[in-house]
Amino acid sequence: MTDTFEKTSWSWQLSQFQQQAGEWWEYQFYRFEQAMPELPSGWSISPRLADLLKFLFWLVLGLFIAWVGWRLWREFSPYLYSWLNRSGNLTDFRLKTRSNESSIAILLERAQQFYRQGNYREACRCLYLAMLQQLHQNAIAPHKLSRTDGEYLQLLRSSLTPIQPYETLITTHEQLCFGNAEISPDNYEQCRQAYREIFPG
Repeated sequence: MTDTFEKTSWSWQLSQFQQQAGEWWEYQFYRFEQAMPELPSGWSISPRLADLLKFLFWLVLGLFIAWVGWRLWREFSPYLYSWLNRSGNLTDFRLKTRSNESSIAILLERAQQFYRQGNYREACRCLYLAMLQQLHQNAIAPHKLSRTDGEYLQLLRSSLTPIQPYETLITTHEQLCFGNAEISPDNYEQCRQAYREIFPG
């Protein structure tokens, strides 16, 4: 019986990578030291100061890498979650889809209730939120808390046509948030018609 040996392993590859990375850094520091001008005779940096400078360098570099990683995470996490939803467990995806559909149905029901109560502002707002939920569910514009109405419009203009129904809902929402204009039953009817044009049925 012959023994079989692994030609390579993850731990060996990791140790090789660490060794190569360490050697690369040492070489870079060596080149940096060689490029530095000669200090005048009798003048030298104390070892403590050299250690402090090295520590500060690594601290600044670490903070910069952490900041870049955080910015990348904030930018791409909605797309990552959307991709995971599509490629993840099918049962879990179906449950989430049903949950999204029920939340859309609840928002549309609330819009009708607010309309019957004469609260046209909240009725329009519910239609707007239902539209955002649909856009998220269809992976057209995944939820992002920092995204403004203007950014939604810009994103939709680059990917969807016709844009007019979206503009109606988004501009009405902007009026709700930033304007003092009174929202009338006509505004609600325009928003409801726009929602039906976007998502018929």
